[in-house]
Amino acid sequence: MFGRSKEKQAPAAAAPAVELTKPGGKGRPTPRRDEARARNARPLVPADRKAAARAAREAQRQERLRSQQALLTGDERYLPARDRGPQRRFVRDVVDARRNVGEYFLIIAGASLLLSLLAQPLRSAALLLGTTVLIYGMLAVVVVDSVLLGRRVKRALAGRFEEPERGLVSYGVTRALQIRRMRRPVPMVERGAPPR
Repeated sequence: MFGRSKEKQAPAAAAPAVELTKPGGKGRPTPRRDEARARNARPLVPADRKAAARAAREAQRQERLRSQQALLTGDERYLPARDRGPQRRFVRDVVDARRNVGEYFLIIAGASLLLSLLAQPLRSAALLLGTTVLIYGMLAVVVVDSVLLGRRVKRALAGRFEEPERGLVSYGVTRALQIRRMRRPVPMVERGAPPR
């Protein structure tokens, strides 16, 4: 620059070289861009498309079989993402250990539907009114039971986990509305048993 003399620059150049590498660095040079691209390059379309499609279908089939087996055995590794994790397993155990009114709702709703279909040819207004009252009464009981179950799940989660995930209460209520034999993953605790 202006006004600097060469005498002042010489001592700076003579200073000892400072180590520019970080301690614990990667220990190898950064690859050139064309080398990195060549290493990561894959063909967009495989050479044998039919064989690749066959292999992909087989892999998907194996994954589905593992997932179905996991739903029957409760194996956490292969469960769908919706059912995976210790908090969701705990919610399933809380729901399965309890007798829920919601699991009988579909059975009673089906029976009342059949009774209402029988009431029309018989022209029985009392039977039709009875089935309507039965279905709406059952629906009200299911709503109350679901609210109580939601409160129970919240309390149990707060007692067991520091930060419960979101959506666990609705996950538990949805499971409680299913018939016990149809639930997937299958129930792993008996009724009345404490959750694991």
